[in-house]
Amino acid sequence: MSDIHIRTQGCAGRITLTRPHALNAVTYKMVLAIGAALDGWRDDPSVSLVIIDGEGEKAFSAGGDLAEMYRSGMAKDYNYGRVFWRDEYRLNAKIANYPKPYVALCHGFTMGGGVGVSLHGSHRVVCESSRISMPECGVGLVPDVGGTHLLGQAPGRLGEYLGVTGYRMDAGDAIYAGFADHFVPEAAWPSLISELETSGDAGAVIRAAKPAESRLADMQGEIDRVCQGSVQDIWSAVQSSELADQFEKMTKLSSPLAMACAVSLVRMAREAGTIEAALGYEYRFTHRVMERGDFLEGIRSVIIDKDRSPNWRHRSIGDVSEGDIDAMLAPLGADALRF
Repeated sequence: MSDIHIRTQGCAGRITLTRPHALNAVTYKMVLAIGAALDGWRDDPSVSLVIIDGEGEKAFSAGGDLAEMYRSGMAKDYNYGRVFWRDEYRLNAKIANYPKPYVALCHGFTMGGGVGVSLHGSHRVVCESSRISMPECGVGLVPDVGGTHLLGQAPGRLGEYLGVTGYRMDAGDAIYAGFADHFVPEAAWPSLISELETSGDAGAVIRAAKPAESRLADMQGEIDRVCQGSVQDIWSAVQSSELADQFEKMTKLSSPLAMACAVSLVRMAREAGTIEAALGYEYRFTHRVMERGDFLEGIRSVIIDKDRSPNWRHRSIGDVSEGDIDAMLAPLGADALRF
């Protein structure tokens, strides 16, 4: 497959995303290919660990491939997206529970679907160029692919802040927030990969790691103060905070419905504590989002027409009711995600 290169080299199962022209956006076929490779290596004694990386200078993976979802959704075929998300979420859980070391090398943009195939692994490596975020609210979606699990485990109320704003974390921020484990300068990656392939010892990642500072750590107190209470409380509190200008800039074009649901999903995931529960909650939203949410309008605005003038279902956060949130996050019954 031209979009992904899967092979074994030495002691390592190797996965390389090879769509640099599309910032390595993850397609449905890529999801299936990664899952099949992991199944094949699980009980293979010649494979000691897995390494995933991406081609190109700009991104490990800037998200999922949304073009086909838009085409099918506009034709009122909602099943394609539901199947894509179902199988993608199952892959995310498989990575989180994989019995062998899973080393993810995430340079450049690592967003959305890119987070899902990398940052649930056991050894998550970032570098100078890493920019990690969950910006889904900007296209009418919520942080998904298990992102709410990571957000729910972040310090204090950081999860609500990151999930709503799509704040781009650098390497130090990502480590502080629990999205990554180790900072390794990118120039050292070739030698690290070679050592991993030769030795099969994931401890090489820890030995290569260097310290990295976080800007988010300095913002923690103010974030915790602001991001409490209901979503309306958050918006009210932020207006008089030192985060006001930044918050407004990062959320002014985002879907009010998606942001409100994102806050609820982060809190539901935090309370549940497992990636499977978080993915199940996320699927409640994504199962409905094409038919009842802002996703298709978000894709139109950002990717298709690129006019950045979305016509959301709600004019502001204040217009989103608890009933609106409940309708998007209610249990799915027979359609619920199963693993």
